[in-house]
Amino acid sequence: MSFYVYTLASKRNGTLYTGMTDDLIKRVWQHRNGVINGFAKDHNVKILVWFETHETREAALTKERQIKKWNRVWKLEMIERENPAWRDLWDEITQ
Repeated sequence: MSFYVYTLASKRNGTLYTGMTDDLIKRVWQHRNGVINGFAKDHNVKILVWFETHETREAALTKERQIKKWNRVWKLEMIERENPAWRDLWDEITQ
């Protein structure tokens, strides 16, 4: 089983949300369709712009907590290193 840390955005350089899951497709689908109440839904954060795979839940949780403590500039740099065009990675994970 794999575990994922992911970042969603409302738009390029918009509001960001970072989370962790063991089912990336299901979780991103939930965000995209507003199924779960909370920050992401309230701020229309639906575009998958970054994700990373981990072998253990503990490793993924550690990375999620680290990212959530980062300042905004570091988060933007992380996204732009892997996804400089801020493409929605939904199609990539669902193929």
